[in-house]
Amino acid sequence: MIDKINDLIDRVKAFQPKAAQEIEDFRIRMMGKKGELNAIFEEFKTVAPELKRELGQRINELKTLTAERINELRDRFAEQESADGPAIDMTRPGSADDLGSRHPISLVRNEIVEIFSRMGYTVADGPEIEDDWHVFSALNFPPEHPARDMQDTFFIEKNPDILLRTHTSSIQVRTMEHQKPPIRVICPGRVFRNEAISARAHCIFHQVEGLYVDENVSFADLKQSILYFAKEMFGESSTIRLRPSYFPFTEPSAEVDVSCNLCGGKGCNVCKHTGWLEIMGCGMVDPAVLEASGIDPAKYSGFAFGMGIERIAMLKFGVRDLRLYFENDVRFLHQFDSVIG
Repeated sequence: MIDKINDLIDRVKAFQPKAAQEIEDFRIRMMGKKGELNAIFEEFKTVAPELKRELGQRINELKTLTAERINELRDRFAEQESADGPAIDMTRPGSADDLGSRHPISLVRNEIVEIFSRMGYTVADGPEIEDDWHVFSALNFPPEHPARDMQDTFFIEKNPDILLRTHTSSIQVRTMEHQKPPIRVICPGRVFRNEAISARAHCIFHQVEGLYVDENVSFADLKQSILYFAKEMFGESSTIRLRPSYFPFTEPSAEVDVSCNLCGGKGCNVCKHTGWLEIMGCGMVDPAVLEASGIDPAKYSGFAFGMGIERIAMLKFGVRDLRLYFENDVRFLHQFDSVIG
């Protein structure tokens, strides 16, 4: 038996495969269920007790040597394949990888930014986790305002109040704190509100807000800027109307409607037969807001506006359910493959 073990040891040491498959065949031949090692172990059971110590050591040596030799040869072939590169069959047909597209929210965001950049606006950014001052107090929100209630806002901690921003107006405050007029910025970003998710509402959505502060800025400047945006976004034939409204941070304030681009203002199911679609809120910056940010309201005036990107995208692409933007369903997203962003 010792001669058989020694012969197997010599064979293992001398084994020189020419292909990786030969290594696997050798492993099965030596270490498989019906391999040489199992046969040696079966024969070892019948050996006389006084011989078992010497033979057992040699068998263990054979087993260890075989495993190490197989691993060594595998590593050698793997390194060689890595150095030479994988074999490529040039006759096989190529496989085309599916390319994704920009998300509809990104498409509309980029278009909004591009339109306002032509009017001289730059993009400003700010943190999504904010404090009470930048989200509420500096924007003239009274202490009892409903937006400060935990039913409407995601508060992270109280005293001091730290929260997920409910609008990107906080970016406007930060801009006014660190930049002297003239200021002309747009502030795109995610915002968070404690709302029940439905086809028309979501706890996360995206906004673009704008701010223009300079000497002698008037409501006429605001109206003309929004009209230009509406025509660029929805078509040259678009018109707008402004309805009086209320916001704590602007005075006077207005809601902005654009003529329905689906029916041409004649009335349809989308515009509820009014011929108009609401797109944003706007107004002249309240002097108290300017003063809170260190800007002299006696010298400077300005206007601000804000819109939900999801709403603009719904109107532009005819999407009826807000939840589709967040589900990542490729059947929905592939509809925008041909849209250039």
